[in-house]
Amino acid sequence: MAQLLDIAIRAKKRAEMQWLQSAQVSLEKGVANDFRGKPGKRQVTVLTQEGWQAACAEASVELPWRERRANLLIAGLDLEESSGAVIRIGAVKLLITCEADPCQRMEEAQPGLFAAMTKQWRGGVCCQVLEAGKIRAGDEVVLIRGQ
Repeated sequence: MAQLLDIAIRAKKRAEMQWLQSAQVSLEKGVANDFRGKPGKRQVTVLTQEGWQAACAEASVELPWRERRANLLIAGLDLEESSGAVIRIGAVKLLITCEADPCQRMEEAQPGLFAAMTKQWRGGVCCQVLEAGKIRAGDEVVLIRGQ
């Protein structure tokens, strides 16, 4: 079973990531209190634990996943080439709009991490909220293709 492991938000650009056990997700604001949550293709970002661990291993570093600055950490799903699919977490549905390209901050965190994240969609995915609701760490995650 795929699972939501963690949730994180930030109040503004370059702000520290705040770790949450649960969060409200809305059509208007994405993950509540996250500065990037406005409607659009990059409303919520999702990272896989497997992708993050592979990128860190390639860059020879151990970093907490929040260094990636994504909103949601999931385990047990392969999101490579998943644009157009839907991620369901409880009642929440997120449309995968595109790959989340790594930014230069990854290279600041560790030389070589940027390049390691560009492979196999290790940087995660960007999503738009389709259906709102509350999510909690531990929730089951399902990938729905071909809707």
